[in-house]
Amino acid sequence: MRKKLLSPRKFIKPSFKYLIEKKRDGGEFAQEEIRHVVDSVMEGRMPDFQLAALTMAIYFSGMSAQETAFLAEEMMLSGEVMDLSKITKPKIDKYSTGGVGDKTSLVLAPLAAACGVVMPMMNGVDEEFVISNLDKLSSIPGFNPDVDLKKFIELLSTVNCTIVKQCPEIAPIDETLYAMRKKTATIPSIPLITGSVLSRKLAQGAEGLVVDVKWGNGSFIKDVEQARQLARSITRVGRSMKRRCVALVTDMNQPLGDTVGTGLEIREALQLLRGEGPEDLKELVLKLGMEIVRLAGVAGSTLSAKQTVLRHLEDGTALEKFKEMVAAQGGKADWLDDDSKFPEAKYVRKLPAPKRGYVHTINAGMIARGVQLLATDKKGRYEPAVGVSEIRKVGTQVKQGEPLMMIHYNDESRLDSSLEYLRSAYRLAPKRPNPPQLIVERVA
Repeated sequence: MRKKLLSPRKFIKPSFKYLIEKKRDGGEFAQEEIRHVVDSVMEGRMPDFQLAALTMAIYFSGMSAQETAFLAEEMMLSGEVMDLSKITKPKIDKYSTGGVGDKTSLVLAPLAAACGVVMPMMNGVDEEFVISNLDKLSSIPGFNPDVDLKKFIELLSTVNCTIVKQCPEIAPIDETLYAMRKKTATIPSIPLITGSVLSRKLAQGAEGLVVDVKWGNGSFIKDVEQARQLARSITRVGRSMKRRCVALVTDMNQPLGDTVGTGLEIREALQLLRGEGPEDLKELVLKLGMEIVRLAGVAGSTLSAKQTVLRHLEDGTALEKFKEMVAAQGGKADWLDDDSKFPEAKYVRKLPAPKRGYVHTINAGMIARGVQLLATDKKGRYEPAVGVSEIRKVGTQVKQGEPLMMIHYNDESRLDSSLEYLRSAYRLAPKRPNPPQLIVERVA
């Protein structure tokens, strides 16, 4: 139900043309005007061509922090707002702009729960880059990411974490606006991203938010300064809405971890939950996990936060929580204990280095596209055993013919088109490059 106007004066609804002109010319919307737009879109009274024009005007003229906070609030109120007050533990969510090989959410949800933090994680369409977390989890037999709000609250009450598909009752206007942003090439609009993220996460019952803003060729944000601006926008607007918020700007100019592919990434996430796994993935999980437990008040100092996160990664409690979450969502948790139960690809071959040298750059987006071509079956589903592993990272020295990665596949007919992307993703050079800085900036 929409709330009443805060102002006692009567609000005269402006025309959509007036609002488009106002934003086009750099004007600032009042909350009533933003509410009018949201209501009109929800009720089908605003024509698509005018919504497209308004979206483009916002893209070019931007919105102030106050306007963006109004937008986030009105978007949040367009649907259900979860009341999780009966769950007494702190409720902190995590948002990522999505990246190639990013398994951090798969680890952080059970890790946070093991640390005493509730993580109400709904996976939105903007939290993926080619392969989503739900695609990866769906490689576990029986796992069901599609739950209703009642089941969502039940999972949070019993397991303290969940990773599910975005419920349609949560900020329903976001789906309409996101579809329009895709059609009008305005996906990168910082105020529209901010409004989208905060409206959904706060409607899900989050008391605080940890944000991973990725930049690079493996993310939809290609410019580091734009990533910094988005991190500042989300944290600033989040604070104005009385929510604790911290953001990390992280590098996505090479895959995160050593694998890309649904089942392969689940196996790598399990490695990390056993206290093992690749160093870059472990570093990012540690840093994000520390932010989560500090924001929740579970740990005070940086040292205490680090000790808390590492303890639950290494003592098996985070792994047990992951299996509990999988079982609660219909998956075969015992399947996770035995590597022999994971499906294996029919073929495994190396991608040989064309010459001797150092890995100078990697286009992570090309690797993701190559894996997508290789792994997608005739029904549009990902084959869980298909993907790439043992990815050589920037700064690694290779000899001619040594593998840059191992390719796992089932269908020979898809290999050639995939290889074009995988080969093109690598550039070798005679001198060792400086390794990229994984965590660029912390914004709080």
